Parts: sequence; structure tokens; C-alpha cells
Amino acid sequence: MLAVAALSAPPASAADGLVVHYPLTETAGAVATDASGSGRDAAIIGDATPAGADGLQLGGVNGHVKLPDNVLRGLTDVSVSLQVRIAPDQATPYFIYGLGNSSGTFGDGYLFTTGNGYRTSIATGNWSTEQTVTAGRNLARGVWKTLTYTLSGGTAVLYEDGVEIARKTDVTITPAMIGGGTTTANYIGRSNYSGDRYLKGAVRDFRLYNRALTAAEAHDLGFVADDEKGRRDLAAIDLGDTSAVTANLTLPVTGPYGSTITWQSSDPAHVGTDGVVTRPAPGSAPATVTLTATAFGQTREFQVTVRPELTDDEKVAEADAALVVWDENDIRGNITLPTTGLHGTTITWKSAKPEVITPTGEVTRPAFGAKPVKVQLTAEISAGRETTRKKFKVTVTPKPEQQAYEGYMFGYFTGEGSANGEQIYFAASRGNDALKWDELNQGNPVLTSSLGDKGVRDPFIIRSPEGDKFYMIATDLKIHGNGNWDLVQRKGSRYIEVWESTDLVNWSQQRHVQVSPETAGNTWAPEAYYDESIGAYVVFWASKIYAENDPEHTGNTYNKMLYATTRDFRTFSEPQVWVDPGYSVIDSTVIKHDGEYYRFTKDERNNTSTTPCSKFILAEKSTELRDTSYDFVADCIGKGSINQGEGPTVFKSNTEEKWYLLIDEFGGRGYVPFETTDLASGQWQLSTGYELPSRPRHGTVVPVTKAELDRLRAAFP
Repeated sequence: MLAVAALSAPPASAADGLVVHYPLTETAGAVATDASGSGRDAAIIGDATPAGADGLQLGGVNGHVKLPDNVLRGLTDVSVSLQVRIAPDQATPYFIYGLGNSSGTFGDGYLFTTGNGYRTSIATGNWSTEQTVTAGRNLARGVWKTLTYTLSGGTAVLYEDGVEIARKTDVTITPAMIGGGTTTANYIGRSNYSGDRYLKGAVRDFRLYNRALTAAEAHDLGFVADDEKGRRDLAAIDLGDTSAVTANLTLPVTGPYGSTITWQSSDPAHVGTDGVVTRPAPGSAPATVTLTATAFGQTREFQVTVRPELTDDEKVAEADAALVVWDENDIRGNITLPTTGLHGTTITWKSAKPEVITPTGEVTRPAFGAKPVKVQLTAEISAGRETTRKKFKVTVTPKPEQQAYEGYMFGYFTGEGSANGEQIYFAASRGNDALKWDELNQGNPVLTSSLGDKGVRDPFIIRSPEGDKFYMIATDLKIHGNGNWDLVQRKGSRYIEVWESTDLVNWSQQRHVQVSPETAGNTWAPEAYYDESIGAYVVFWASKIYAENDPEHTGNTYNKMLYATTRDFRTFSEPQVWVDPGYSVIDSTVIKHDGEYYRFTKDERNNTSTTPCSKFILAEKSTELRDTSYDFVADCIGKGSINQGEGPTVFKSNTEEKWYLLIDEFGGRGYVPFETTDLASGQWQLSTGYELPSRPRHGTVVPVTKAELDRLRAAFP
């Protein structure tokens, strides 16, 4: 974002009586400088990023400013003012600032402001002691607001952008009464209640006074003239790289200061005022267009160059450059040979050794002990009458030696209660004992997410059919710090996170892969199972699917299980609905036995007298993995032994006809093991004498060989 115009200086009188003043316009570092002259600098903590004139950016996870202790000591009168831009997806409840104390999970005397609804309260204890002045409505989000509160002689006044909007005349608490002058939980961007959300957005120009500002002073601090709003909003527009445009542009119609922005185009035939781009015909010169944005009488111009449509020759050339065969030097299973390329080009394939790799990507690997086989694949890429050929020399790796399983690996996350709980942890079994586990990597995460929401939950690990490749997929979701369960099911991630490995120790770079359609509000708990009938993996997950005419996902719907197919966890088919009983279900997992696929799914409905098995596990079976109508086996699995359950993971014993089902008692112990000797019976008994890792949540258990188990223990002590 471009920096906005410099803020106008407040009048000299606004400096009188300052206790602390944090402009919060640093460009780097972890110190918020006190500009009052008192030398009471504050600490910038967590995901708070200094951004100069754009203020301190708060990510909503744990970012905040910690002020020095006792800033309210001795104050009988007070004013607090700051500028804030609340993110559109801010979760509630939250404080914009909270000055006071905390006691365990509660506030214990404080002065705070929030934007939902916009109000300021002063209290000597918890919420029941609050004395509040309120606007009776929420603050607008996504725009800068100046919020000012004054208290003097029992009268509290609330201002918004320099204009008084509420007043309360019977306030009996003064700031000096909070903690008897001792306050150790003084925050900007954080609540005095540990269970509340952190502020997400931006803050700057925080001021604390030992007196009540006059109405004129509050006006001067908060008022922004319309022409200045227009200048700032136009300066904030960022259209990205407009030197070679090929797609529609997003032209903002409002700005961070609330301006209405209108657009004009010098060439509407190529770029409309709604941002719609029409490219010149193939072979034509690029179109140069001037877009003019206007806000409150101020204007700003943007130069846009629209790239012409490609000729067939250009399409073929770019498709050729983009075409790859993944893992070409180490192929260990069926591969994706796409039939459609970039720009809608058509691709046909030939194989020099179709007995090893067919033209449609089916692979027959050499036997264990044989040499790798090299194969030349030729892709013919066509658009119109233009055609080119691209050759790939690939290597097919021999099959691995088959070895007995002598242990288990456990991948899981530990929950949203800690900053690193939503990452991937490993544990190793003690040999073939499926109930005795040791945490690996000293109980620290083995893999962490750097993409998407930067949190990963529900890791699922699958071994390839021939045994020597592993894929790990996980939910792209971080709830810790500022999570909102409703919001993340409306505007959550449509991606899954993917890693791959050949040894369970060395993992590839993380891949952030979209699998859900735009109508999806979330993509939860992805798992996979190999479908021999199509020679590909079936990947399935839970999503809320909203109506096509509800792009903001404001309506009501419920989670269904979707699935897509893939050979490489890079290219996925279009998703289809797999499980839709007419109510919300999540967290399916599958195991095959005697020609039957057994599926375990969480019934997500609220538990009532008419739905007594809700919040527990349903078991079904079918002879076809992708069947949309499985047969009932059992429900209420786990009830009586756990309070509620989700995230089931199932695996077979390495040594006997026994299966284990771990069920995540969310809100309680985490995973709890159950066992059965008869999958078809649907009867599961609580295991005894188990020793699981600390706080394991929704994950996967994978049977491993002795060599794999030893390698894991050596790599992650």
C-alpha cells in the first residue's frame, strides 16, 4: 500500500497533560517510542509490524503493544485518543486498548474501548463493575477512525472522528481507583481478558492525558477534512503491476478514510470503469489506457497497458515453456500427463516404452533389485494450426524391497491453545505396541506452515501403494489468538497444505494447493485413500458450500464431505460431493478390509434428545470407495467413554486381527484409543493401559518398518 499523506499536526494545546504518546509510526524494531517527553517507551510484541505512516499493523494472532506499568496512577481525570483501522474480519470479543489489570482469565479493573458496539468502559473489577458510555452501534471496519474518550467530574464523553457521539454523566470511578494506582496489564491491541481476541488491523497516534480534552481539542485530533480524506484514500490505491494487464482489475470504490471513489477511463473499450479488461485482438499493438480515480474532488491517474490476445503461435510457445512432468528423475507411481495446457492448448502424449509408462501416465515399475528405466515421453502441444513438440527423458525407479511393519508413526497437532499448537508433531511407537508412544523432536513441531493461514491442523499421512513414497496433507487454518469459528467456515481457506517424502524424515517444500471451489467457505481435515480402480488417490475433506448467488457467503449451510482425485497431489480433478446426509458432517477417514471400505465420520449436529449420536462417530461401509451411499454399520461410537468426539483415525494392528480407532475428545483429553477385532460389528471398546503423546489432536497413525522407525527416532530424538 502506498503511504498516505502526512498527518496534519495537532494544535500545541493537545500536548499539554500528556502522560504517554505513541505515534506508532516506526518503520522497524520492537520499541514504540514515547513522544510525550516522559521516556516511557512501550514494547511491540507478537505479529505486530511497524509500517511507518500506515501505523502499526496487527495480525490478530498475538500482536499488541505492552505499555509500562502504572500509567493511570494518580489520574482523577483522563483522556485517551488513538487512530484505528479495524480489519473487516475482526473476531469478537476484542479490546482496541485495555489499561488496567488481569486476574487469571478475567479483567480486574481497567479502562477499555471496543468497536463492537463502539463503547468505552471503566471498571474497578470485572465486567460487572463496568460504567460505560456507548454509541449504541458498531464502528465501521476497514477505514481509519479516530476514537477519543474523556472523563472528568463524573462525566464521560465519547468522540468519533472529532465529533461527540455519546455522553454519560453519572460515572463514579476514576482511573486512580483502578488497582489503587497499580496497573500491570496496559495494552494496545489486546484485551485484559485472556479469552478475548487480539485486535486485527492497524493503530497509530495513541495518546493518554491526565486531563479531559475540550471538545475543540478532540475535534482537532480527530477531524479530517473531506479533501484530505480524498487525498489519503487515493494515495492508498494499489492496482499492482499495470504494465502488461491480461485480466480484469479490481478498482476500489471506497477508501480507508471512507471516501467514495469513482473512476473514468480514457479507453472504455479496453478497460471499463468497473475494471473489466478487453484485450486487443491477436497480433495487435498493446492498448494504453489512463484510469482516473476521483475522491472528494481529488484525482489520481493510473497508466495501464493491456496486452493483446495471444496468437496461436504464442499460445503454443508459452504452453511449451509451462509444461512439466513432475518428479521426472525419480518416478515412483502413476503420473499426471495433462491433456490440456496453458491457454487451453491441446496436449497429446507418446511414450517410447508404453510397457513402462503409458501415454496416459500409468506406470509399471521395475522389480526390486533391477536398474532404473529411462523413458522418453513426447508431448505434442497444439492451438489452432500451430503445433510444437516437447520431449522429456524421465526415470522410473525400481520397486522397494517389501519389509514387515514393526512399529507405527503418529503425526498430529496439539490444538489452538498455544502459539505453536497448530503445527505438525511426530511421535513413535515402542515397537509394535500401538498404545505406547514417545514424542519426537523433544515435543516440538517437526514441520511448520509458512503459507496460507500459517497454521496447520489435522495432518494426514498416506503411504503410496508400492510403499516408498509418502504424502502429508493438512488443513490450512490457524485459530489461536484471534479465531472465529463462524468466519473461518464462511471465508476460510480453500487450500490444503502438502508435503511429500521418501523416508518420513526429509520432507519437501510445503505446497499450498487449492482444491475447493469458490463457493466453499472452508476446507477441513483432508484425508486420502488410494483407489486401485482408477490408479489415483481420492482426497476428501469437509466444506460448507454456499449458493452461487451468495459470493460473500452470508447465508446458512452446513458441512459436506467433498472429494477430488489426484496422482501427484499437485493436480486435482474438480471436486464432487461425497457425503451429504442433509446435515453437517466432517472428518471422514477410511480403511479397507476384505473388499469393503469402512468409513468413519463425525456427526456435527448439536447433541439433543432427538439426535443422541451427534458429536460422535458414525461408521459405514461400501465396496466402492467413491460410492455416495455407504451402508450403515454403527453410530454413537465413543459415547459413554468420551464426552464428545471428532477427527477419527483408524489403523490395523501389525501383529493381529485388531483395529485401533483414535477419537479426538475435543475440549477434553484429545485423542483417546478404542479397539475392535471385528470392523463389521461396529463395536469398539475403550483401550486400556495406553500412553499417548501429550495433547495429541486430529492426526494419523501410519504403520512403519523397523528401518523407518529407527530412522525417525534417530532424526528426531
